[in-house]
Amino acid sequence: MEKKNCPILIIEEQARADGSMNAHSLGKMGARNRIKKTFYFIFGTVFLVLGGVGVLLPILPTTPFLLLSAACYYRSSERMHNWMFTNKWFGTYLKNYAEGKGISKQAKIFTISALWILISYSVFFAVDNPLAQLALILIAIGVTIHLVKIPTFVEG
Repeated sequence: MEKKNCPILIIEEQARADGSMNAHSLGKMGARNRIKKTFYFIFGTVFLVLGGVGVLLPILPTTPFLLLSAACYYRSSERMHNWMFTNKWFGTYLKNYAEGKGISKQAKIFTISALWILISYSVFFAVDNPLAQLALILIAIGVTIHLVKIPTFVEG
């Protein structure tokens, strides 16, 4: 984000021009901004970790957590935001998804297969409650439908 067009700086410049903001109120605004950035950074990191866990546990959606993480980092850390989109593991994946290009056929097949293997194991061997089993199956169906509806990215 270019600092020249930052909404906070524009508001500060307007307030200075009309005299409604003194040094004390500017300090408060800066402190509030730092607190917001800290919270966005913390949430960005939490969402990044959840997205990483989602890679290993297909019942946890990876893409929304990575996109939330990128949005939080956009508001808190230009360095982390850029790192996410240039990361060798999920940078291309994020770019393609954010640009509406979709995800690769290989990623869809892997994710749907892993999802159903883990859900089936859970339903038949790990969960005894019929309502929980039904919930797991419904979640798997929902995630599968979502993945199928996402455009398939074809390199070339």
